[in-house]
Formats: sequence, structure tokens, C-alpha cells
Amino acid sequence: AMVGGALISVYPDDLTFLFELDKPCYCNLKVVNNSEHHVAFKVKTTSPRKYFVRPNASVVQPWDSCTITITLQSQKEYPPDMQSKDKFLIQSTRVAASTDMDEIPPDTFNKEADKVIEEMKLKVVYTLPSGSSDDSGVTSSANRSFKQGGDDLSMLKNASIEEIQTIQRLKDERDNNLQQNQQMQRELLSILTFGF
Repeated sequence: AMVGGALISVYPDDLTFLFELDKPCYCNLKVVNNSEHHVAFKVKTTSPRKYFVRPNASVVQPWDSCTITITLQSQKEYPPDMQSKDKFLIQSTRVAASTDMDEIPPDTFNKEADKVIEEMKLKVVYTLPSGSSDDSGVTSSANRSFKQGGDDLSMLKNASIEEIQTIQRLKDERDNNLQQNQQMQRELLSILTFGF
């Protein structure tokens, strides 16, 4: 999904981070200039210490686009209920064609009478990587054979009953985790409201 105004469109309309502890997580945002004008944009967030935004301001040529990389810095703990209250705001406005993309005048986004500044709000969504991270090669190949359908156990004929039960249990746990993840994502989407 994309959110858009007269000047720019932004894709996607939510910033979705695959959340992993103690690792930076990345999300790319595409800004598309919908006009025949040069457009400057600026990215603001309610949690500036938590995110790196590169570039956080730039000029997009007419009908061109620009990709922004947003990095969620490595977090030490999971957020409550895997929900983020962080929001991003993208401001955009027409600028002169001669504007240097790295030296945007500081008053560009001041709200003056004759200037139109578009604002778009994006919310942050955290998702968990699917499946458990400690799947060994054996487990994942066995999972595949269970998935393919009932009787393809020939590859496991040398496995003991315990091993087969263990693999079945891991598979059940994984499926259970996936369902919980999907449920959490649905709840997240319904809970995240839009106050900035």
C-alpha cells in the first residue's frame, strides 16, 4: 500500500521492521515525486534516538524517486506486546530547481502563508521472524517432508521413534508460533491508532 499527496507518494504506508534483539533492523521507504517540480522532503520521528534515517532530507527531481533507509538501532528488549508507539512524519514542499539536495535551506519547511507543505504520517509495525531461529538443517528438511504430505517418511526410515516424535513436536511448536505471530500482527494493526 502507498500513501500519497499531490507532491509525493510514499511506499509502503507502514514502516515494518522484522524485530530481532541485539541487532539493528532495517526498513526501506520509497519517496516518489508525482509532480513536474523539484520537491524537497524531510523525515521526522517521535523517537529520534532510536532510528537512523538516511537521507533524512533530500530533493527529488520531477517524476523521480528516492529510497530512504531507516535503521532501528539494536534493542535490548522486546517492546511491550511487540507494539511500537513510534511515528514518522514526512514533510514535502516544492523547491527551486537549483536547490542543492545536500544543502536544503533551513527555512524550507517553515510554514509560511504562500507555501504548501504536505505532511504524511507513517506508523511503525514490528513483526517477528517466522519460525524459530534454532531450526537445524535436519529439522527443516524433515519439516519440508511433513509439509509435502502424509507418507513421505522414507527419508526418516533410519530415524528412531523418539527422533520422529521430536521433529513432529518441533513442527507443531513452529506452526503454533506462526499462528501466534499472525494473531499478534492482527491485534497490532487494530490497536495502533493515529495520534501523533
